Amino acid sequence: TCTMEGDLRIHGKSAIVYVVAASTHRPENSTFTVRPYTRKWEQETMSRIREVTMRSLPLAFSFIIPPKCTVRHDVPAVVFSTGGCSGNFFHAMSDLIVPLYITSREYNGRVQFLITDYQPQWVAKFRPILAALSMYPVIDFDADTAVRCFPSAHVGLESHNKMLAIDPSLSRNGYTMMGFRDFLRSVFSLQRPWVEPISRSAGQQKPRLVMVLRRHSRELTNEADAIVAMEDLGFEVVAARPEDVSDMGHFAGVVNSCDVMVGVHGAGLTNMVFLPHNGTVVQIVPWGDMKWACWYDFGEPVPGMG
Repeated sequence: TCTMEGDLRIHGKSAIVYVVAASTHRPENSTFTVRPYTRKWEQETMSRIREVTMRSLPLAFSFIIPPKCTVRHDVPAVVFSTGGCSGNFFHAMSDLIVPLYITSREYNGRVQFLITDYQPQWVAKFRPILAALSMYPVIDFDADTAVRCFPSAHVGLESHNKMLAIDPSLSRNGYTMMGFRDFLRSVFSLQRPWVEPISRSAGQQKPRLVMVLRRHSRELTNEADAIVAMEDLGFEVVAARPEDVSDMGHFAGVVNSCDVMVGVHGAGLTNMVFLPHNGTVVQIVPWGDMKWACWYDFGEPVPGMG
């Protein structure tokens, strides 16, 4: 990733950021590139991410003449990619939305997003979150012919190298995953911040359990029996099939109305971010030596989520 400030001129079509009159200019590192996606350790994924070039120009006259500004912005820019694995809900949240929150939340909406490897469906799906982080329409970086001038910019997103996690000790502003979940609750107008204890002896309503169901891979072969068994334990069970989870805003409300989430390891469990604080998640670990992946993706993050 790269953070810079000063006279910055960004030309999306050619994917170049000109850092004009840079006091830190050194001829040997005047040009370098960043692929603005967070899964740096996955060579195949990163190979699909468009490179953005930074050119640092010296204070004196240079043979490189920076283009003139055609649009001026008085807010910072954040450049990132929606390529890679963004079509998967788990990766969209872990690789992009959480890092975008870490990087841009401090600007209170006064920040401009420029997206390379632009995916219209991804932008449409996450528009409520994008709009809560930036008051400006996102820009398709690759198609943008303007020369946009900014006072500062981030190329790439800040990430703490864990799945669905924020490390407060690494965050400049002490952000936490519980704070991120409060942010999501505000974005989607979710009504329940906390799970309230339920006393069955006092005749209170049953606790609600959302069961995230899969099709084709890692599907429960005794799905109906599992649902009946949980109902027998005293839960009101909400069965969530793939078609039920496709509308993120609607399903966020369903999850927030529940106390417990149960599901086989998979992207659908990412919806745990919408549970009230102090909710419970039960991850069914599939056969086939998947314990480490299950722990890394969903087990390790839950304490930080509360």
